[in-house]
Amino acid sequence: MNFDEMSSEQRSRALIDALPYIKEFHSSVVVVKYGGNSHSIGPALDSFADDIVFLRSVGINVVVVHGGGPQVDEAMKLHGIEPVRIDGLRVTDEETLKIARMVLVGQVGREIVSAINRHGGFAVGTTGEDGCLIKAHIKDERLGFVGEVDEIDSSILESLHAQELVPVVAPIGISDEGQSLNINADEAARAIAVGLKAKKLIFMSNIPGLLQDVNDQTSVISEISTVQAKRLVSTKAVSEGMIPKILSCVGAVEDGVEKAHIIDGRVRHSLLVELFSDAGLGTMFMGSDPTKRTTKVSHSVGLDPQ
Repeated sequence: MNFDEMSSEQRSRALIDALPYIKEFHSSVVVVKYGGNSHSIGPALDSFADDIVFLRSVGINVVVVHGGGPQVDEAMKLHGIEPVRIDGLRVTDEETLKIARMVLVGQVGREIVSAINRHGGFAVGTTGEDGCLIKAHIKDERLGFVGEVDEIDSSILESLHAQELVPVVAPIGISDEGQSLNINADEAARAIAVGLKAKKLIFMSNIPGLLQDVNDQTSVISEISTVQAKRLVSTKAVSEGMIPKILSCVGAVEDGVEKAHIIDGRVRHSLLVELFSDAGLGTMFMGSDPTKRTTKVSHSVGLDPQ
């Protein structure tokens, strides 16, 4: 049932139940990584934009970091370039970097900014190059112009927040030599969350969360400690595509972010449900051995305690 289908009593109850969370997160920073897959465009983008405008309206300082891998792949193919990856990372030569910048900054970022502003917010598109927001170095010579984050200068984001604006960040960094570098969006979101001392880092994905059984979409691990998460990665008990998100969540929590989450971006208003209810969605990463949120629907995870 969505909000429009609720009775007046149900609506008022939902708003009252959300009040303690609104108070808790007021003036805090929440970093949201929004994907570039098919689930994040069209009606899903409109729903996401509504959520971001709501968060900003109740005093939460939001930063949106976006991906755009599928769109970059499509643009490369239109230019006659076949995408090549090593260990899941795009090999980025000079031409590929130009295409990535064009798509991430000029297409994906603009679509997100326009959606947020269309729904009543005040979003501003930026990149990791602007104000040297994301300083990075070349990660691996085999990958070309792919960067690994060294430092976050969060002053530009703090300035935008002071003006009650929502920064929408494209993951293009810059080296000490002034070279633009393609940054993994999950890693960029993690680094920005740490740099801003964010209260939460939320990854919106196209799966329900971290799964105990990759073939069972209902086997969501509702809460997990960083130790348990690293154990899953080391034993290869999770799909390869989830590893960057898991490691980004683990790294963020270990470096001071209070909690990190992987949630289902296909569910309408999943961001609001995660932040403003006991039920939550997806998987929450914590620094200590977690206590399950008993109201969340999930299966037994079968993990050893920390």
